[in-house]
Amino acid sequence: MNKILKETGKFLNQRFSLHQDQEREKKVVAEIKKGVEFQGINVWILIFAIMVASVGLNVNSAAVVIGAMLISPLMGPIMGIGLGIGITDLDLIKKAAASLAVMVVLSVLTSWLYFFISPLAEAQSELLSRTTPTIWDVFIGLFGGLAGIVATASKERGNVIPGVAIATALMPPLCTAGYGLAIGNMHYFVGAFYLFSINAVFICFSTLLIVRFLRFKEVTFISPEVKRKVRLFIGVFVVAMVVPSIYIAQNLVRETLFNKKVETYVRKVFNFPTTEVIKYEVIKDGEESELEVSLMGDPLNANTIANLESQLSNYELQGVRLLVKQGPKNLNAADIKSQVLETFLTRNLDSLRSKDAKINYLKKELLTFKSKSIPVDKIAKEAVIFDENIKGLCLMEAVNYSSKGSPTDTVHIALTNFAKEPKTGEIQRFEKWLKQRIESDSVRVLADSD
Repeated sequence: MNKILKETGKFLNQRFSLHQDQEREKKVVAEIKKGVEFQGINVWILIFAIMVASVGLNVNSAAVVIGAMLISPLMGPIMGIGLGIGITDLDLIKKAAASLAVMVVLSVLTSWLYFFISPLAEAQSELLSRTTPTIWDVFIGLFGGLAGIVATASKERGNVIPGVAIATALMPPLCTAGYGLAIGNMHYFVGAFYLFSINAVFICFSTLLIVRFLRFKEVTFISPEVKRKVRLFIGVFVVAMVVPSIYIAQNLVRETLFNKKVETYVRKVFNFPTTEVIKYEVIKDGEESELEVSLMGDPLNANTIANLESQLSNYELQGVRLLVKQGPKNLNAADIKSQVLETFLTRNLDSLRSKDAKINYLKKELLTFKSKSIPVDKIAKEAVIFDENIKGLCLMEAVNYSSKGSPTDTVHIALTNFAKEPKTGEIQRFEKWLKQRIESDSVRVLADSD
């Protein structure tokens, strides 16, 4: 039993040990310190990357944003702070913190300048997705940071660092913060900057954890009492960063579940043969919610509407007011047009797909036919060269049918015009050449002479 446990422990240690492929400590520290430097080329790389990311967010292009994240140098100072705390290198902490502060200010100012002069002021989905961070962003920052520092501390880094840069998304939140300042929307600014802070803090925290786990040597001696206070401060700070994200995530989940209940209620309850739902939306005013449903078709009477209201509780929608809009005066023409178009597309989608499939099939058949078609003009010229007695050629493909009327074979018929009566074996030689030329065994040569 002890042997089995020992072998199992050895197997697990070989699979999960971080020490086997660990790079030399001095090299890892030097690599991270190198990333802390922010001057010269790195400054311009950051400015250009921020501009690229801002354009990508502005035109709603995820590919452009990802490209900008790959060239951003933002992660270096963040990992530098984590390393500095882990090895108690106060100089490194100060240097990394100063570099990070300059980077953040420069990034926000650059994106602010772009969005201030950009004619596209509308917030796209790529921008809006960076304004409401949740607890899931905490997990991304934590595990992304762990992957980053583990890869940095190993000999085989692979392509982990670029992946971490994309996953943790340090740059887009700063660009979104600049956008919030440019349009004067502090909600966008605060939300985006909070997302950046989450990512930065947990990348830093991940670096600290791995550095301590790998037992990197401390640069400065700190008493146990000071270490305890530092750990307490870090713990409180991390918890303070997490709590708001949990609250936001809770509200997001609650809103998603609420919208799902509303969708189910409208789909199942508003089911009438001559009345159709054009549009529905939830209007919230503080703690109160109102469900506004626009109908088209035969108007519903007061009793029916009262019955609809009574069924709200069946779908856990207590406290929601129902407002039914029906009749020409209460309907919006734009809503009607939108619903008619949506209905048309929905009902005709299968038909459109079927037609597309037929068109694609016919295109393939046409290509197949073209690939199989015989270039008679070229073959006629080649035939004259092969046999000077040939004056002309008519080549066609025909189907051979049996006496029962069923097709049995496809035959190529070559009606050949000879200048004079062909000699013995001349037709056979031409037939053999023609079979090789058109790559078919079913060739019949019919001779015609002047």
